Amino acid sequence: QVQLVESGGGKVQAGGSLRLSCTASGSILGMNNMGWFRQAPGNQREPVARIHVEGETTYEDTVKGRFTISRDTAKNTVYLQMDSLKPEDTAVYYCFAVRGGRVYWGQGTQVTVSS
Repeated sequence: QVQLVESGGGKVQAGGSLRLSCTASGSILGMNNMGWFRQAPGNQREPVARIHVEGETTYEDTVKGRFTISRDTAKNTVYLQMDSLKPEDTAVYYCFAVRGGRVYWGQGTQVTVSS
């Protein structure tokens, strides 16, 4: 089992920044991808960014150039730096991790961007 704990959500005005953190614990050996999805009210959960154990990163087009995913391997933590936030970025952000073909999810953290 892998446990994921997120933090860093909150409310910010458009153009502002937030940084999300996700710390993994438990059976993390063999964990490969980690990253973030988000879900806005009435919408499906959608991918945002991911980082592979070897460091390769992937971003959705809607956040490219504004969001940056990084990790601290020693702390088993993944970060999502979100800059130039827009009202359409408002959503619950979920951290995920993949281990042994299984996907683990965090509890979610709310991000609200006001215009």
